[in-house]
Amino acid sequence: MNTAADHRLARRLHGLLQRTGRQYAAGHDRPLGGYLAAMAGFTAYTTAWATAARLRGRPLPDRPEPWDLVLTSVATFRLSRLLTKASVTSPLRAPFTRYVAPQGPAELHEEARPEDAKHTVGELATCPFCMSVWVVCTLTAGQLLWPRATRTAMGALAALAGADTLQLAYSTLEKTADE
Repeated sequence: MNTAADHRLARRLHGLLQRTGRQYAAGHDRPLGGYLAAMAGFTAYTTAWATAARLRGRPLPDRPEPWDLVLTSVATFRLSRLLTKASVTSPLRAPFTRYVAPQGPAELHEEARPEDAKHTVGELATCPFCMSVWVVCTLTAGQLLWPRATRTAMGALAALAGADTLQLAYSTLEKTADE
């Protein structure tokens, strides 16, 4: 094993990655290294779930049932917003974000901290679209490994989404009646 040659190759690769990142960013702050780490983390996460399902001997369904798609979609939406926007979950996001202002009923607007390691996690922690990828993976794995418990939890999240919709509709009706 040639350590000097390995070291030179590693330096060249590192330089190439830095140049590529600067060229890609075009003067903007784009933490490609953080995104790469997040992708690697997600790959490890999904691999762990797939391995657990395989070890438990759980077969994959031929195709998802329509009701499961609807329930998973609504539950993913609600849990993603709960994790990324709700006031009550802000302590989970606080190490990676900064509070900016309220944003809608019981929701906050926060921004990712600018530090490299915290920035990517902060973006994930404040973006319901980004978080939904992780949530849908978790709920899908839960359906394979613990179907009854997962469907019960998803039903509760779907009911919460329905209740939120009714609360917002009621508030809108009240405002309309007052005008």
